[in-house]
Amino acid sequence: MKPSPLLRMPLVAIIGLTLLVAIWAGLVRLGWAWPSPLTGWVGYHGALMVSGFLGTLIALERAVALNARPAFAASLLGAIGALALILGLPEPVSPLLLTLSSAGLVLINAAMIRRHFALFTATLALGALALLVGNILWLAGEPFPTAVPWWTAFLVMTIVGERLELSRVTRPSRLSVRLFAIIVGLVAAGLLLSLVAYTWGVRLLNLGFVALAIWLFRYDIARKTVRRPGITRFVAVNLLLGYGWLAIGGLIGLRHAGVTAGLTYDAWLHAIFLGFVVGMIFAHALIILPAISGLEIPFHQLLYGPTMLMQVGLIMRVIGDLATQLEFRRWGGLINGVAILWFLLQVIFLAIRAKRRSSRAKVQSAIK
Repeated sequence: MKPSPLLRMPLVAIIGLTLLVAIWAGLVRLGWAWPSPLTGWVGYHGALMVSGFLGTLIALERAVALNARPAFAASLLGAIGALALILGLPEPVSPLLLTLSSAGLVLINAAMIRRHFALFTATLALGALALLVGNILWLAGEPFPTAVPWWTAFLVMTIVGERLELSRVTRPSRLSVRLFAIIVGLVAAGLLLSLVAYTWGVRLLNLGFVALAIWLFRYDIARKTVRRPGITRFVAVNLLLGYGWLAIGGLIGLRHAGVTAGLTYDAWLHAIFLGFVVGMIFAHALIILPAISGLEIPFHQLLYGPTMLMQVGLIMRVIGDLATQLEFRRWGGLINGVAILWFLLQVIFLAIRAKRRSSRAKVQSAIK
């Protein structure tokens, strides 16, 4: 048995709070002179976004899919770890809790492999393992750039694993599946190599990202579903835009693989994290959030607004990074933050409106 949607709502609330704090910290890092209740927020922007927000969210989504109460321990540990980081508790506390959470996610994926062994479940498991290794490196006191390739691979592998699962409806050819397996092996090799030869490992990792973007453009069903109306087209548009940003991020990473700070490093990370990862969140939110929260969230054309604003902001940010235009970069980052908040508020509004309409319909049905 899994906890009811009502019992999951505190976890969803903490995940949402973590996202808001991470966005705030990121904008302060960009140079916006806004108050920060705890200075640690700024230094832990990446950890909050990847391990605190996305790691906990994915652990919750996987636990719901597994439909087993013990599996929710991973998301609970992640939520507590994220709160510890937000509240500024001594550093061993949050990294330890988030590492335990990612270990729980590895166990969840192991259980899924036992239920159904396939390339997509193996890819999801590899992503979870990458998160665990990244968190262990953080817990061990390694510099953040050492953990970043693993955190990045966690998100990319999780997303492409889920896309591979969905591609089964089109019965992919043996060649496409073999190509996918080779590319995933390339990513894994890059991660391992980064531990002993950082520059070459990150370069190999980004070569894998570019290859994955090409594979997705060629074989993902989004190329076909983008012609359909409604939510199907909305999902496909976000997917295709995300694949483009994954390719751009991979190319930047290939060119500047040895860089661990500065503007080109920022361009690499945010082309992938904002362009690809947040694009995937926009694409799948109306599918995943109802499963987690139990709320109906209908599609509306207004959701294209945040998607387009995200593209504008990200183009400004990446150009600002690569052309050393700091003000352009700063405003691009702010536009990205506004786009994410707009999307969240729009989703909340749609959920509330759907709930009210459902309640009204029930009352009218009872009267009749």
